[in-house]
Amino acid sequence: MLNVFKKDKLKTYKLETHEKDDFMPDWLEDSLPEGQLMIDVYQTGEKIIVKSTMAGVDPDNLFISLNNNILTIKGRREHDSQVEEGECLLQECYWGSFSRSVVLPEEIESKKIDAVLENGVLTISLEKKYKDKQIKVKIKS
Repeated sequence: MLNVFKKDKLKTYKLETHEKDDFMPDWLEDSLPEGQLMIDVYQTGEKIIVKSTMAGVDPDNLFISLNNNILTIKGRREHDSQVEEGECLLQECYWGSFSRSVVLPEEIESKKIDAVLENGVLTISLEKKYKDKQIKVKIKS
């Protein structure tokens, strides 16, 4: 499952799902070193929520996938201007490709994933498949 963002009327970006593998953006094939994305992950009774700051990231430069309970977020933050090496006094911001994968603790309803990029914060809501249902396993003897 491949996902990209589309801008809606409210100036937010929402996740759109694509099933074809040929939809993968060209920049994902770059073999450049990647920075690690910082994330927050928490849960409610019905959902797992993943949040991350995305200041300066164009939604076209984000890729989110879910594969066997592993959520992967990849992206690229492009520098808007090039500064000569001798002119840079301090550089703390990370520019370039980044990614993060996290193993989710429960199965997810793959058709009920919502991701919104608003005010520089990415929020991914993943609906749990079994929502507080306990599965009883019968033990054979």
